[in-house]
Amino acid sequence: MTKQKTKIVRIALLVGTLISLFFVPWLLVKTWILPLPNTVQEQLDEAIGHGFEGVIVYVDQTNKPPQFLAAGWHNREHKIAAKPKALFKIASISKLYDAVAVTKLVSAGRLSLDKTIADYLPELVGVIDNAEKITLRLMIQHKSGMPNFTDAPDFWAAPTETFDESIALIKGKPANFEPGTDYEYCNTNYLLINRIMDNELGYKNFQYIKEEILIPLKLNNTFRSLSEVNIEHVMSGYHVGHPDDLKENDYGMHATAEDVGIFLRALNDGSVFEKGEQEIYASIYKYEHSGWVPGYQSFAKYYKDIDAVVVTFYSTTDPKLYNWNLSEIINNRIVKILKK
Repeated sequence: MTKQKTKIVRIALLVGTLISLFFVPWLLVKTWILPLPNTVQEQLDEAIGHGFEGVIVYVDQTNKPPQFLAAGWHNREHKIAAKPKALFKIASISKLYDAVAVTKLVSAGRLSLDKTIADYLPELVGVIDNAEKITLRLMIQHKSGMPNFTDAPDFWAAPTETFDESIALIKGKPANFEPGTDYEYCNTNYLLINRIMDNELGYKNFQYIKEEILIPLKLNNTFRSLSEVNIEHVMSGYHVGHPDDLKENDYGMHATAEDVGIFLRALNDGSVFEKGEQEIYASIYKYEHSGWVPGYQSFAKYYKDIDAVVVTFYSTTDPKLYNWNLSEIINNRIVKILKK
């Protein structure tokens, strides 16, 4: 390449970068380029300055005492400071617990990863495309091709409350792709997985999760739903443009950051499993997760290079998901601080 062409390419790249920055909210760029604070607590305080109402962080790093950190508000209206051990709506992080429960049932011979929706839920044949082809394995891995019921217009304004209501939102809709040919994150997969576990057990599968996961790990601050907790212990959640505190909305599992961290450590080191189970789990699902419901963003990840589990909770969401991108930038900065 000639010097002239090299110069033209560099100019084109610079122009492209400037155009990209023009369309990226300046706050994201600013957060990314700011000097790194010395401590995680300073980073949390900085996050509040970026618009989050409250943040909680739990860090479990080998050979160091656990860190319990928080900034901002537990409850903005009553001016109650954020609490590191508050309960939080963990949203899709719950899928990790579901996947472990399925693993244990498969290991026990009570479920098969290769049986289909038609085998387990025959009433859905003709309701869901490819019911005869979609296996339990494909549902766990988000490779079913089913439409996502939570993508229904205005879903979060009035979420469904029952299985039948949720299925009705996708009834008759075509598959997004043939089972096993692609990946698409889809809450319908885990809606069906939970129904399959309930049917096999003969009772709500959270009781099984409690007996097989929570009690052995001494996770006393993990609950099935809002109905099981003192609401004053739940961190308030806020959605930009919505005037009300969203903590009274029941979106499923609630837990402290510490409980999620202990579970994630056990998932990654294998101590949550009995003999033979870890091999099954490793073949079907991942070892980290995030979650989103209005007012609540949650992240749980293990960093092997520093042998650290980091759980972060953010109590502010927005319609365009800028806060999601912002929280991911902050998460990366937290890990950089831990590595210093």
